[in-house]
Amino acid sequence: MSKTAFINGPVFIGDGNILDSGMVIIEDERITRVSEGSAAAPKDAEVIDLGGDMLLPGMIDCHVHMCHDGSNDPFTNSRDKSVADITLIAAEQARQTIMNGVTTIRDMGAPHGIDLALRNAQASGAITAPRMKVSCGSVCMTGGHGWRTGREADGPHEVRKAAREKMKAGADLLKLMATGGVMTPGVEPGSAQFTEEEMRAGIEEAHKAGRLTGTHAQGRQGILNALRAGIDSIEHGFYVEEEAVSLMLEGGVFLVPTLAAVHNIVVNGAEKGVPLYAVEKAKRVVAIHKENLMKAYRAGVKVGMGTDAGTPFNRHGQNLQELKLLVEAGFTPAEALSSATKVAAEVIGMGDELGMIEPGRLADLIVCQGNPLENIGLLSNPENISLIYQSGRKIR
Repeated sequence: MSKTAFINGPVFIGDGNILDSGMVIIEDERITRVSEGSAAAPKDAEVIDLGGDMLLPGMIDCHVHMCHDGSNDPFTNSRDKSVADITLIAAEQARQTIMNGVTTIRDMGAPHGIDLALRNAQASGAITAPRMKVSCGSVCMTGGHGWRTGREADGPHEVRKAAREKMKAGADLLKLMATGGVMTPGVEPGSAQFTEEEMRAGIEEAHKAGRLTGTHAQGRQGILNALRAGIDSIEHGFYVEEEAVSLMLEGGVFLVPTLAAVHNIVVNGAEKGVPLYAVEKAKRVVAIHKENLMKAYRAGVKVGMGTDAGTPFNRHGQNLQELKLLVEAGFTPAEALSSATKVAAEVIGMGDELGMIEPGRLADLIVCQGNPLENIGLLSNPENISLIYQSGRKIR
């Protein structure tokens, strides 16, 4: 049995609480002891002196697309690549992601079963990558948002069948497209797509199989359709307004805002090769997105960190820039960190295993040089993350 003791540094527990100087002991893959003060480390433990650097839970990104490369136009740029090429690129992007301190991700749409292959390779130890929850691609209406990589279905019966196909393939969750989106030409982010009845059919099938559900939902009516149908998380949520907030609070539904996606499209723009249709749509929603996020958060909606990594200039391995965007929107640094730890673990259905530094949980831990509570931007740079552990195994 291997044993490691981290001493002499502040510990961010995950729920906003902080130990000014703590000792954390891990044995094999789990945390076994957390204490405050200067107690002596066990004699049989490897001792890691933090030297005042902060120990945090491994970060969790609730919304990535590991097969998109974060270029100016990921869909067009991957069109001529083979499945083998995309898989190799995705594996390298997964490695870059964990080196940013993100030890767990939820992939919300990948083609050709590549997300399944990556998930299984990581679980077997074949690749260095975040732990993965995968959707096996999305389910969308014919010609709707995401049709280029999703499974098209129309009407409750087809959506039900599509959901069953995803469960059969091994999906950890079901992703449904409730509205249009920014990155698909010819569709509008605010327009509803799947009806409430179609959404309910898919959600029922996922829940019967013990799986969680998430929905790409940007416009008002589509968000309401998803909430009334029983969804577990709203992704993006540009127009999460008063009625939606009430339903989210009533149902314990999470919001995953993915601020980085719209931000990077607007900041880089058409002059850097982002499709003009995407830039125009992103500019229309960037301000209301932040405004509604903060209204929902202040009302009590739980917000999990997600980035939509893989969309234009939204690079894998730079995931924790999302924390800075959350703080700029109105979160405190501690709240932003909790959204990427404790809350994110709950979003992905691993709230009992991840997201907190406490005995019994998996030892996913990172060490940040400096204090991210004073400068949240420290975590944006992977070079500031000196140590990374995943299930007790040292990654760096």
